[in-house]
Amino acid sequence: MTIASAALLLFLILDPLGNIPIFLSLLRSLPPKRQRIVLARELLIALAVLMMFLWGGKYALELMHLRQESVSIAGGIVLFLIGIRMIFPRPEGLMGELPDGEPFIVPMAIPLVAGPSGMAAVMLMGSDDPTRLGDWSIALLIAWGATAAILFSATLLYKLLGGRALSAIERLMGMLLVAISVQMFLDGLGTYLQIAAP
Repeated sequence: MTIASAALLLFLILDPLGNIPIFLSLLRSLPPKRQRIVLARELLIALAVLMMFLWGGKYALELMHLRQESVSIAGGIVLFLIGIRMIFPRPEGLMGELPDGEPFIVPMAIPLVAGPSGMAAVMLMGSDDPTRLGDWSIALLIAWGATAAILFSATLLYKLLGGRALSAIERLMGMLLVAISVQMFLDGLGTYLQIAAP
């Protein structure tokens, strides 16, 4: 996997376009200056969490006695469920009901940006090829930077594209995510069957 393909995968998982309506509704009650401060804080927390999972994922897997194939299969299942929810959205949104007030860590940083699928993906990257942690970090920074740029221009994008266009883009991204999740699942299953075969 190249840095560009890893960055694209992580960008699809972070789903900034799908998060625009949720972020706008969460920040609506705050003054514009405070909105930018809260958004920057939440994005930085999400980046720190994802970096922690990227660099510490291999050791966490060893500590829990989990094999890479199980993480690949589990990551594929989680990505599949997220992708299905993106294609067929629920009225309450991707992550269910959201609490009132100024968000702190939950739900903006976790799970909307740094969700279980993102954590599983970076953990898998880090444990699958630990010699390329620098490459995966660059890919994560690219994906996170693109996500931050989109979310900071959320109000403008919502006005330009409208709800329908954003919904269509999110569903397209969901379809891509489903295809990637199936590939992750099959890769994990294939590796497991090779190891299990006598």
